[in-house]
Amino acid sequence: MGYVTRIVIIGGGPGGYEAALVAAQLGAEVTVVDCDGLGGASVLTDCVPSKTLIATAEVMTTFDSSYEELGIIVADDTPPLERSARVVGVDLGKVNRRVKRLALAQSHDITAAVTRAGARVMRGRGRLDGCQTAADGSRCVVVEAADGTTERLTADAVLVATGARPRELEDALPDGERILNWTQVYDLDELPEELIVVGSGVTGAEFAGAYQALGSTVTLVSSRDRVLPGEDPDAAAVLEDVFRRRGMNVMARSRAQSVKRIGDRVEVALADGRVITGTHCLMAVGAIPNTSGMGLEESGVKLTGSGHIWTDKVSRTSAPGVYAAGDVTGIFALASVAAMQGRIAMYHFLGDAVAPLNLKTVSSNVFTDPEIATVGYTQADVDNKRIVANVVKLPLLRNPRAKMQGIRDGFVKLFCRPGTGIVVGGVVVAPKASELIHPISIAVDNNLTVEQIANAFTVYPSLSGSVAEVARQLHTRKTAEADQG
Repeated sequence: MGYVTRIVIIGGGPGGYEAALVAAQLGAEVTVVDCDGLGGASVLTDCVPSKTLIATAEVMTTFDSSYEELGIIVADDTPPLERSARVVGVDLGKVNRRVKRLALAQSHDITAAVTRAGARVMRGRGRLDGCQTAADGSRCVVVEAADGTTERLTADAVLVATGARPRELEDALPDGERILNWTQVYDLDELPEELIVVGSGVTGAEFAGAYQALGSTVTLVSSRDRVLPGEDPDAAAVLEDVFRRRGMNVMARSRAQSVKRIGDRVEVALADGRVITGTHCLMAVGAIPNTSGMGLEESGVKLTGSGHIWTDKVSRTSAPGVYAAGDVTGIFALASVAAMQGRIAMYHFLGDAVAPLNLKTVSSNVFTDPEIATVGYTQADVDNKRIVANVVKLPLLRNPRAKMQGIRDGFVKLFCRPGTGIVVGGVVVAPKASELIHPISIAVDNNLTVEQIANAFTVYPSLSGSVAEVARQLHTRKTAEADQG
């Protein structure tokens, strides 16, 4: 029997399980060490659960915001006009039971796929044990099972994909009942009456919007000037306006200092001395990489100042034979990026064709209502002169399909290089922007021009027609600039 390459993957999230599938398909002997269930936080406590919850909220919002305009009559059990009550409500316990059921089903499907591919799945916690051996350059991984037993695995290459966990503040520790992190909200049986969300990044904005749609009175505490400080400023402005218009209390430039539970209520003390109260508080203040206690630095793996694992563009760490993927690397906390990092690592080590990770082709989405999808270069890149680009933004209000569906908020924005007209970035703010961004992603990834986008047929009427219209406007601008030149 010929030599078989041994791969050990620590962590079964998108970076780990996608790497396992690739390595197994390429003929390696693969072991995946995971302590919670394949799919990781992305499937069990983060991406899949939150987007399942948001799916219910989306239906609520769509109905609430448009049923009257669309001519829908709600006659049964409708409260009198003088009473301020919602037409539809939600059973949060039922919603959360569905969330957990779908997350577990997805985890089981992933486990089945990895096992069918020929990989071994071990339940336990893995850590590196020392540097490469002198004899054959292999690595040792020690696996501690739940029952306390240990097993030593020999690997030609190790992939660390252990993800991250919610960051906690010393004066705002979650109790799982009234003070919560985003992994604990799915244990709630009743809708929070007054929810305070601390943190206005992607996680905070998504949950704030979802719970407001489900019926909670929401206060969003932001230490920055606006919600979503890392996103396109025009997109963030639209979302903040929508939040406020729907009744959310958005508190900008307000840093939370401590959170205390007092009986059935919580008190959030702000740095400026103000105190706000509610029935529940959700802490969404970032994530901490799971790198402690894994023998990384002792094995030659370099960590950054934030505790993340340093990697290059093919997922190598500073230690030979050790790769890393996903949130543990601190590079774009997206399941799609984690999966690509894991695949790239295996392609590279096993000698298959590989292209380095290119973050300028990554598309991402904020699952608020409306959604915010982006790809490529950003408005900040243009404003800060990192790239010279022409920009056109077209409001969805002009789109005939948007008018038919009662969509008032959102836009399509494209960035292209002057002269060539090559599309280098885009932003879509709309319902299902996560679907509408794909043609722009294809354009960015393949260096397509605005002429090519403009000349492709679109369905009439459709929201995607706005993508073609923006491209036509950029083409017109490019033609005018050429004539002036």
